[in-house]
Amino acid sequence: MSLMEFEAERSSHPVDAIEQLAHMNDWSFERLGDDEISISVKGSWTDYQISFSWMEDLEALHLASAFDLRVPEPRVTEITRLLALVNEQMWIGHFDLWSNEGVVIFRQTLLLAGGAEANVRQLEVLLSNALESCERYYQAFQFVVWAGKTANEAVETALFETAGEA
Repeated sequence: MSLMEFEAERSSHPVDAIEQLAHMNDWSFERLGDDEISISVKGSWTDYQISFSWMEDLEALHLASAFDLRVPEPRVTEITRLLALVNEQMWIGHFDLWSNEGVVIFRQTLLLAGGAEANVRQLEVLLSNALESCERYYQAFQFVVWAGKTANEAVETALFETAGEA
């Protein structure tokens, strides 16, 4: 028996739990099938389209968060540099550039191997980490794409901590 042949029974489907979380927070969502759901969440800088996909063969719940930022071809190299700098700072999850569409996304996966059940707190942390990461670095991506800044300039601005509110 290979390591991947073990099958465990689940009492609930992980995507059902995400749907319940969306209901509790009054987020608009679309169930794209048994194993997929897409949620729209309003952020400070933009709205985020967050997709969850259950991958049965890996027993993993994959999250992908996209925001409205198309990277024009002349800025791809600098965005790639920025991705490397940003991902060095990440403890959980990472940013990617989907080259087919020229879109920056945040990705993260929750492993539920052996029949583990995702509880509401785990799903909240998964989602909040994605949103906090996107909110923290959104402006850096904007600086590179629209303001023509270098990756180093953009990440320095994103990592600048402010105290209080004006």
